[in-house]
Amino acid sequence: MIRITELRLPLNHAEDALRPAIVARLGITDDALLGVEVFRRGYDARRKSDIQLVYTLDCTLADEAAVLTRLQGDHHIRATPDTRYRFVGHAPADFYTAGERPRPLVIGFGPCGILAALILAQMGLRPIVLERGKSVRQRTQDTWGLWRRSELNPQSNVQFGEGGAGTFSDGKLWSQISDPRHLTRKVLTEFVKAGAPEEILYVSKPHIGTFRLVSMVEKIRAEIESLGGEIRFEQQVTDLLIETGADGQRHVRGVTLASGEQLRADHVILALGHSARDTFAMLHERGVQMEAKPFSIGYRIEHPQGVIDRARFGTSAGHPLLGAADYKLVHHAKNGRSVYSFCMCPGGTVVAATSEPERVVTNGMSQYSRNERNANAGIVVGISPEDYRRDPGGSGPVHPLDGMAFQRVWESRAYELGGGRYIAPGQLVGDFIKRQRGPAAGFGTVMPSYKPGVHLTDLSEKGRESLPSYALDAIREALPAFERQIKGFSMADAVLTGVETRTSSPLRINRGRDYQSLNTRGLYPAGEGAGYAGGIMSAGVDGIEVAEALGAAMLGLPAPGVKTSS
Repeated sequence: MIRITELRLPLNHAEDALRPAIVARLGITDDALLGVEVFRRGYDARRKSDIQLVYTLDCTLADEAAVLTRLQGDHHIRATPDTRYRFVGHAPADFYTAGERPRPLVIGFGPCGILAALILAQMGLRPIVLERGKSVRQRTQDTWGLWRRSELNPQSNVQFGEGGAGTFSDGKLWSQISDPRHLTRKVLTEFVKAGAPEEILYVSKPHIGTFRLVSMVEKIRAEIESLGGEIRFEQQVTDLLIETGADGQRHVRGVTLASGEQLRADHVILALGHSARDTFAMLHERGVQMEAKPFSIGYRIEHPQGVIDRARFGTSAGHPLLGAADYKLVHHAKNGRSVYSFCMCPGGTVVAATSEPERVVTNGMSQYSRNERNANAGIVVGISPEDYRRDPGGSGPVHPLDGMAFQRVWESRAYELGGGRYIAPGQLVGDFIKRQRGPAAGFGTVMPSYKPGVHLTDLSEKGRESLPSYALDAIREALPAFERQIKGFSMADAVLTGVETRTSSPLRINRGRDYQSLNTRGLYPAGEGAGYAGGIMSAGVDGIEVAEALGAAMLGLPAPGVKTSS
């Protein structure tokens, strides 16, 4: 097959316009084009008056070699790459019957843990998954308990449970990671097998949404179990069993659960989410090497989705192929801080995402239809470990757990400013920019979607600031700057809801090129919580890579040498 990239057609092109465009692009006759598959379809909306669809196409031709030779200088035409997934190996049928070989453990069943467990199961290694939260449907009920009744279950919420934090998100399935082995294709293919719409294989920015993710997660779980894997819910790991081997190195030998049960294991994947704070503390106590890393803090901002659609698409707003418009914004503030949009959710809602009592955390979520009234996104400021070290001006490395302590300070402040019961503090954008308290009349044209509710207040009141002053100043400067890119962005009655603190993990559990902990053999830090991914897709790809490395180690095979995730 031959792949064509960057083939452009008008947004409203005729249904039969694609084939003649391909024939003209390749300089062939119509009968020489034997078949066409759309690999990707995106759009270019930089000129709102002339929005174009941009195709990547795989074409079957009568004489592909001749066309490739004739067009060899055209970098938009080449042989279609082989995107099929290849396992590093498979366990023989008697792998576990020949002795007391322990099965691999996967701690956490979010996107990273799900893909890691699936790959291990498909390799015949029968993983045991330990998930501290509940199954996805029970977890959904507990999550609604917080949103509707202000009742938090610290072990079953937006952060903890089957599917991980990605279940209550926009379900974005794209990433900017380098992917020479096409592992993202493996993730998407498995999702389609589990019930995701086939369009995620070809649209440029695929997403699923919460309701579809629930049934997909259940189907993937069923496949893992059918292959000999085991999923244990409400099984929190409270300790790590480590011994020093004859080689003088530390080796993992198992885990202890909250029930007191111990499971033996020589290979353990840590697929923790970014909110597993008690587990991070335990790992630090056990001497697992980790370090503080940068992350970002800020608010959620809400606008009418129609404002964003018109600003991005002009008169084409509402076109079915465009859907609800998104955006990606960056501003470099005068104080040296970078402010950017994070996890933009078109036609979605702002959700309560705390996992700890008497703290408020926000996140964004949307369904597959993206048809809610508001658009929302995080507007966040990048911070470094030096910003949150507990000994300001101190020498030496920042303590690995200082970022967690920093997050807790602002999450507790948000709970206080909201007045309790997990109500979030908020402010109209116009008032925030002018540094004034909100009007007694309350909200304007934008009604906040956050549940249990939003309390209007002054987010930067002296002595009761909702974020550090450098973050407040940078966001206040960025909002009018974003208006120059999206008309209406700094509209006076857009709503800021605080706080967004869990954009990524505040620490990294260090690992080597073999994906194992730098100082604990057999321990495989993975995914977002360990500091190696950000979002469903990159977490899933990292889960695949780590599972391959673990599987190769168990089978005595060389691991793949190409590292794709960041």
